[in-house]
Amino acid sequence: MLQTRYALVGCGHRAMTYLDAIAGRYSASASLVGLCDTNPGRAEMARARVAKRFPEVGSYDADHFDRMIGERSPDCLLVMVPDLLHEKYICRALEAGCDVIVEKPMAIDGPSCVRIADTERRTGRHVTVTMNYRFSPVRTLLKEVLMSGVVGAIKSVQFEWRLDTHHGADYYRRWHRRIANAGGLFVHKASHHFDLVNWWLGALPTRVYAKGTRQFYRPETADALGLTRRGERCTGCPELARCNFRLDLSRKDYLRSVYSDHEHNDGYFRDRCVFSPEIDIPDTMNAVIDYERGTVLNYSLIAYAPVEGYRIEFEGTRGRIIHTNIERPWVYTDGNLAPAVDERNDIVVQPLFQKPLRLKVPTGKGLHSGGDIIMLDRLFAESDEADPYRQFADSRAGAYSIAVGVAANRSIATGLPVDIEEVLGTFARPDYPAGATDSHAPVDAAHYPFLAGAAAIDEGVA
Repeated sequence: MLQTRYALVGCGHRAMTYLDAIAGRYSASASLVGLCDTNPGRAEMARARVAKRFPEVGSYDADHFDRMIGERSPDCLLVMVPDLLHEKYICRALEAGCDVIVEKPMAIDGPSCVRIADTERRTGRHVTVTMNYRFSPVRTLLKEVLMSGVVGAIKSVQFEWRLDTHHGADYYRRWHRRIANAGGLFVHKASHHFDLVNWWLGALPTRVYAKGTRQFYRPETADALGLTRRGERCTGCPELARCNFRLDLSRKDYLRSVYSDHEHNDGYFRDRCVFSPEIDIPDTMNAVIDYERGTVLNYSLIAYAPVEGYRIEFEGTRGRIIHTNIERPWVYTDGNLAPAVDERNDIVVQPLFQKPLRLKVPTGKGLHSGGDIIMLDRLFAESDEADPYRQFADSRAGAYSIAVGVAANRSIATGLPVDIEEVLGTFARPDYPAGATDSHAPVDAAHYPFLAGAAAIDEGVA
């Protein structure tokens, strides 16, 4: 079997998912030929991690990225560096004749998206953005329900996403805490959410009005909690034992092996204080987003909730759809631990003048409601499987997924609504599947197969 040759730049936490996948489950169809990182210790750690399966893999410093591409001749580059560097490595790889797989967000501003698209066209190479949420079975089912037209054309969407004090706090101790590095959570995190809405609706956003403030991850919050003797980082902090937001790297073998064992090389601390005055990104965000065909999305994101998950409601001309997700129902007092509770998903369809119907929801294994393993299968396994829901995101989808967040940040700064065209200019339309139509078929399983096994809910749904 002919193997696809991969190189990887950026050997941090997320990169380990791809390294382990290629060196393990997909080693028959994929090979790893080169690794690159700004931190030589971390690059060597990654090389050692896959050396048993790929003993010839090369480890390179970031200054020798182009030499890695020239010497190792990869077919595809995996880009896992901090967000502000994505465009730089994407375009260099495309120019060198490689395809690219990049973690979201594809970039953090509009001009970078334009340069990526222009370089793709000039080189004939291709960029894939790893929108793993699209691949989870429950979110694919929701796409099917919306496409069916069972609740008609969608006119209004309410979307609330909550990050808890385990996951949400982590963005405020890492490099994401500075807006120049990642565009804040409106770009880094919410690009997932906006991509889902764009994909679910099969429509493009047109205008954004947003508000964003830092209400929780502030020095004043720590003072109110009695954490007054704070250090720059958790390691060595006098308040470590009392702080429920602590990250004790001495008890985290995995993070220690990736980060703290190598921090002497570059001075990057993985465990900075989440209440630092240096943080400049919001933790409380709201946006009103106009879409084509008159649909309006009301979106909110907070990063300090006691529960992790989301709720989205689609109001259509023939009814409504409610989808809820609980990824983690609570967090232990030690904020670095979370209970081992299965992720829960629910989809309810309520046509006008009928009882709501709770659908039989498929379950997926692993992270992101099973999205990760399905995405990795589709990326690295030899398969001719069709993609009827267009689950792979290209550079066009990647651009529109961040454009809302970029516009939101600009709206926060100016207090004015911002058109998406101000961010991207005239940009090519993504190949989304069709959005919701106004079907008039009887609401039964014969016309809508996803209703098979659905249960009527007598008590209603608020």
